[in-house]
Amino acid sequence: MTTKGTVHNQESFLNNIAKSLGRERRKQVSRPTWKKQPQYNVFKGETQDQLVERLREQCDRIHTSFQKTTMNELPRVLENVISLFDGEKIINWKDERFTQFGLDELFESLNREGKQIHTWDPARGEENVVQAEQADIGITFSDMTLAESGTVVLLSNSDKGRSVSLLPTSYIAIIPKSTIVPRMTQAAKHLHDLAQQEGRFPSCVNFISGPSNSADIEMNLVVGVHGPIRACYIIVEDK
Repeated sequence: MTTKGTVHNQESFLNNIAKSLGRERRKQVSRPTWKKQPQYNVFKGETQDQLVERLREQCDRIHTSFQKTTMNELPRVLENVISLFDGEKIINWKDERFTQFGLDELFESLNREGKQIHTWDPARGEENVVQAEQADIGITFSDMTLAESGTVVLLSNSDKGRSVSLLPTSYIAIIPKSTIVPRMTQAAKHLHDLAQQEGRFPSCVNFISGPSNSADIEMNLVVGVHGPIRACYIIVEDK
């Protein structure tokens, strides 16, 4: 929770700046209309299938596994990736999409096999973070995904803790095909639209482009410096 502070001498401060600039104080700013706005034309008109291919190519560059499947096959594909990532301890969001995409039965089955499944629960406070620290895999849905950069966008709230994608050894993003957008331009517009709707803007917006890495160690790329050392995107044909 944030508290609104008190600003002292704001008017005189701004008046002094305007005076130093040699002009009258401006109290209203009009948004400029740019003649050229190329950001809206990059990949303009591409279909969702074309964006999926762009995303696939980008995943190769960011050391991220890529899977594409259907709603019916999603449980099987997800189970295979969990096995590939040696997932014994798993944490996921409290997100109704896990039910909508038919994954409840899979998690119940994994539980019966002895795997530990922890779903983020705001009522359990810091215990969620401890569970995320100890988890082999964190699983979330992506709210938007940028085809150009292979970036999943996660909109956090009390049921969707940031630690789920940050602390486990591996990370899996389930990406509904319909939510893939060309690039940051479209994501920023969506976030702007959310901000115009009072109370709907997320507490945190995370942009994740594959596993953590660094290129500043003697110019050698090191993947898995901090956070998840492996990542997999599973694209689901949802519409």
